[in-house]
Amino acid sequence: MKKLRIAVAYSGGLDTSVMVKWLQEKYNAEIITVTGNLGQKKELVGLADKAYKSGAKKVYIQDLQKEFVEEYLWRSLKMGALYEHNYPMATSIGRPLLAKALVDVAKRERCTHIAHGCTGKGNDQVRFEIAAAALAPEIKVLAPLRDWEFKSREEEIDYCQKHHIPVAVTKESPYSIDENIWGTSIECGILEDPMAEPPADAYQRTVDPRHAPDKPTYVTIGFKEGIPVSLNGKPMDGVSLLHELNAIAGANGVGRLDLVENRLVGIKSREVYEAPAATVLHFAHRELERLVLDKETFQYKLKMAQDYATIIYNGLWFTPMRMAMDAFVDSTQRVVNGLVKVRLYKGNVDISGRTSPNSLYDMKLATYTNEDTFDHKASVGFIQIYGLPVRTFFRVNKHLLMKPKLVKKMVKKMVKRKK
Repeated sequence: MKKLRIAVAYSGGLDTSVMVKWLQEKYNAEIITVTGNLGQKKELVGLADKAYKSGAKKVYIQDLQKEFVEEYLWRSLKMGALYEHNYPMATSIGRPLLAKALVDVAKRERCTHIAHGCTGKGNDQVRFEIAAAALAPEIKVLAPLRDWEFKSREEEIDYCQKHHIPVAVTKESPYSIDENIWGTSIECGILEDPMAEPPADAYQRTVDPRHAPDKPTYVTIGFKEGIPVSLNGKPMDGVSLLHELNAIAGANGVGRLDLVENRLVGIKSREVYEAPAATVLHFAHRELERLVLDKETFQYKLKMAQDYATIIYNGLWFTPMRMAMDAFVDSTQRVVNGLVKVRLYKGNVDISGRTSPNSLYDMKLATYTNEDTFDHKASVGFIQIYGLPVRTFFRVNKHLLMKPKLVKKMVKKMVKRKK
């Protein structure tokens, strides 16, 4: 009988390390691990050796950083997509690309199944499986964490020790950490208590703001059609720019997020994130848009950004809706060109200056000096027309401007008369 071949999305963390051995034993299968390099660092050290020791037959480690930045991250940045107004979604937006890489390897290796290490109450299971359904509906998906016998991370650690599977997680430091170039997510352990302040060892890439430099750091970011193209006057590709900005912003304690968020599956979860570069770029990009976009486009785009963030968070990247929204955003970004200077200081990001060849800011219209060219007399007619609906409504419904108690008395009297 031909052995089952399973392509496994492998991070080298606790869950996926256990999963490789567990799938091999349960299905008597050949396991092919697939790891996408999205800019993580610690996770890639000794990863191939770890995968083989866990039972993998073949190991794929693919550098996907360029594609990740240019086809995924810049799209979310141009939209201004922050889930629930805060989270830049480093983990969320990485999943569709990892799923795509997994499916590509599965097809190449003639695997009939793919497997992911997502829990039954997490968001990632949806992201992987919806992406797989779009890209390869014929391939079956296995989700060991929804089926296996382990009830806790402590039991998984015992399993690793029993089978000599090398993992960095210990019972004393049980964090689940996911890292890429856009940010790091940290969960589990004491972090599951919303009242517990994250311990110092939970953070991976940012300095405690209290220990950041006592002098501010200034950074100038150049944008072309909404995409960051330079840092402090130096032209840079996206991957290099993000790595350097992560280091600069992280050293100033920028990018720490502690959120209670609404998961797709209906529960609330406490998550700790670090996103130094993403925090700075979202801020800078929005400030540049304030300068160059007309009022209606800017305000409508703010509304659309929330829908786009929800699409990413809910695992609907490979959908017609997301592609249609991209077309709209790309049209708005043609004028998002220029420089934004920001000040980084002890965890904070503040605007220091901005300029653009597409700026709609006209100093002669905005000034209150004798150089003012604004036609003040035109405001009289403008206000009359603008306020006409309000004036008309309350001329007819004067009683609605009365105090609430008087309105109630009037309503009672009207009811009595009808009776």
